[in-house]
Amino acid sequence: MAKLYELKTFVSDNGNLTVFENVIPGTIQRVFYIYGAGQNPRAGHRHVRAWNALICLNGSCRVYNHNGKVENTYYLDDPRQCLVLEPEDWHIMDEFSDDAILLVVSNELYDKDDYIHEPYPNSRRTDESVLADSE
Repeated sequence: MAKLYELKTFVSDNGNLTVFENVIPGTIQRVFYIYGAGQNPRAGHRHVRAWNALICLNGSCRVYNHNGKVENTYYLDDPRQCLVLEPEDWHIMDEFSDDAILLVVSNELYDKDDYIHEPYPNSRRTDESVLADSE
């Protein structure tokens, strides 16, 4: 099940330093970021193996999550927040602010066979138009 963490942050007059460590299992294998998405939905999938950690470095976005039993909606608008998605967490990211930069850190390399695009049958979002992209 998805979990929202507050990342350890050190604040000083010289600026803030936020640390990403011990958040997802295994070794970080892949890092990518999403920007310029506007209101367009991204994702629309879950994974077989990959854990993903989402941090909105700038701006804000909404993340809908469903693990087959529980549905939640998260609003990421603080770079100290980190939403960790487990493999079974079917998710959509949308409502990106114009200045949003969403960082995604994964413990798996890209593998098209790791993606499950079909939402859970009892999901509220099954009837909505969802982008099922490969990222």
